[in-house]
Amino acid sequence: MAKPVGLEVSLAVAEAVRLCDADVVAAYPITPQTHIVEHLSDLVANGELDAEYIPVESEQSAMSSCLGSSAAGARTFTATSSQGLALMNEMLFIAPVLRTPIVMAIANRALSAPINIWNDHSDIMSVRDVGWLALFAENGQEALDLTILSFRIAEDRRVSLPVTINIDGFTLSHFIEPVLLPELEEVRKWLPPFDPLVKLDVANPISIGLLGTPESYTEARKITDDILLGSLPVVKEAFGEFREAFGREYKVVESYRADDAESILVTMGSISETAMTAVDELREDGESVGVARIRLWRPFPVEDFKKAVGHAKNLIVIDRHISMGVPDGPVALEVKSLFYHDPCDKKPVITNFVLGLGGRDVTRDDFKHIVKKAREHTRENCQTRFELVGVWEE
Repeated sequence: MAKPVGLEVSLAVAEAVRLCDADVVAAYPITPQTHIVEHLSDLVANGELDAEYIPVESEQSAMSSCLGSSAAGARTFTATSSQGLALMNEMLFIAPVLRTPIVMAIANRALSAPINIWNDHSDIMSVRDVGWLALFAENGQEALDLTILSFRIAEDRRVSLPVTINIDGFTLSHFIEPVLLPELEEVRKWLPPFDPLVKLDVANPISIGLLGTPESYTEARKITDDILLGSLPVVKEAFGEFREAFGREYKVVESYRADDAESILVTMGSISETAMTAVDELREDGESVGVARIRLWRPFPVEDFKKAVGHAKNLIVIDRHISMGVPDGPVALEVKSLFYHDPCDKKPVITNFVLGLGGRDVTRDDFKHIVKKAREHTRENCQTRFELVGVWEE
């Protein structure tokens, strides 16, 4: 029976790793994810988690250790943020092709320069195409539950790919929220023991990660992409089984007051709750507005997204990262591309706003401003609109 407790969200993620009985934790501290690995080190030191805790000298070493431990058949977890994720970059590309189902929490934080320790999505967007599954949490309960779900999804032999759980740094990671903490026996019953698809075994030696010549490299990358795309049904299946076991339902795309909405705000992460509050107030003023929140970023759930928003006249896509040198943010670019991928699709008017960079506050009034500005962008006035919200003006 789950018990309600008040936990800092970072500690809730660490407690989820304990409940999943991870074998190896390899990590390097970096703000704002440090509390996750600090709490895990306490759990290991106190004997509450029977795991090897590897205090490495850098994030690149952390991911190298995770690759080795996962390939050896150990349930493996790490966590990082921002510059740490960037330092891991070389190793991140290796994990999917080697089919090592590592689970990693990312306390999302802006990348330098200028130096900034606060939240946006520039870190995860910098590695969005490396082949990891990516989930976004909206609140503490989701962060806890998605961590448990990530082990189930990653280790499913139909997937056997690494997974990231993205939690907004500080605005989510450092907040204390009420969560339902499952019992250890419940999670152990629901999450089967790790049965690796590929394993380094001295009794049955094999080689993995060998040279990919021009005759084989393309095939290796294509196979990995096919497996990632094919993981979507497994994610949905795991969500459904989680609902049956724990009573909480998750969807790859979550809608709020969107069924009859003419305009839909497209969001990811913790600002979704602010957007929903703004929508409630806009509805009271007679505005036909809703929210579609993307929970699964990779693989992108194309048909689920279209189903959630396809009736809307206007999509207002919120990005937390600037794609330098192009007119839209990464989420908006993907949303636009999926509606033009099929020429038969009915295409809504799509506007893009970038906000909350470097931890700048995002308020209900910001969303109201965005909805008002998006109304100006119609079929009759359909030039590309990209607006950076919150830029200082003299």
